[in-house]
Amino acid sequence: MTTLDNIVEEINKAENIVILTHETPDGDAIGSSLAMYNALKQIGKDVDVIIPEYPRTFNFLPGAESILAEGKRAKYDLAISVDCGAIDRLNGWSNYFEDANVSVNIDHHTKNSMFGDFNYVDPTSPACSQILIIVLEALKIKITKEIGTCLLTGIITDTGGFKYQGVTSETFQFVAWLLQSGINVSEIYKNALQIKTRANFELAKIAMNRMEFLENNKIAFTYITKQDEEVVNAEPGDHEGIVEIGRDIEGVEVSVFLRQREDKTFKVSLRSNNYVNVSDIAILFGGGGHVKAAGCKISGTPEQIKNSLVSHIKKLLK
Repeated sequence: MTTLDNIVEEINKAENIVILTHETPDGDAIGSSLAMYNALKQIGKDVDVIIPEYPRTFNFLPGAESILAEGKRAKYDLAISVDCGAIDRLNGWSNYFEDANVSVNIDHHTKNSMFGDFNYVDPTSPACSQILIIVLEALKIKITKEIGTCLLTGIITDTGGFKYQGVTSETFQFVAWLLQSGINVSEIYKNALQIKTRANFELAKIAMNRMEFLENNKIAFTYITKQDEEVVNAEPGDHEGIVEIGRDIEGVEVSVFLRQREDKTFKVSLRSNNYVNVSDIAILFGGGGHVKAAGCKISGTPEQIKNSLVSHIKKLLK
């Protein structure tokens, strides 16, 4: 039996299921979670989807009103993790995953620790949502407009609107297939990638004013603090997209963006353009991610963190 067959069997057996994803969730994490939620509801499962905090710009997704900050029960028949490479990144709710009778890990991160009882991981896929299409097909789920909207949101956001190198001909084949469910591509694109909150705009201005260009302008570095977020009345997710500003500047190979957390550490977001594997940098600091998009957490002042990161990044620059 293949792993996918096992996953289908476990989902069919389970009565109550919890869906989990990674901390500071992006569009693929939220889209994958809600696509799975809507799919499992379709086949009569009792489902909880837990995402403690997420950007309100994704409230347009079908099922978003059902997202919980914590589970309704202490233990579930089945726990499904989507778009998460390691159990310690499960939003502080790894206990639901560990305590469930059976656990399933569906992901596309290169460095996945295979932490589920059953793991369905394809690092060649540009988005977890693309993998889910295969899983839902195996479950014989009807791809409704609601499910299709969630899946396409995940694909659009994790491919940057189909502009990243991970996009394949298969990606477009899946999207063409999703279109048959009646989804509105232009509306999803606008909601997922174009609309910004006022707080996001204000934070981006602060970050741009602080931006430094290092190592012959090949590294862009900037940061925001908790105080910055308080001044602009930021909500969860209002920092999204700021790291891309540095990457989009001519000549920049690596963009570094720091965001101060509640515990005073900084969440580091790393992006690269052509040849630097930023996942290798993130792993040095206990993080991980993709070749061209990765992250980690580091303690220290912005200046200290900048110096530490640059000392490693510059070794990989051409």
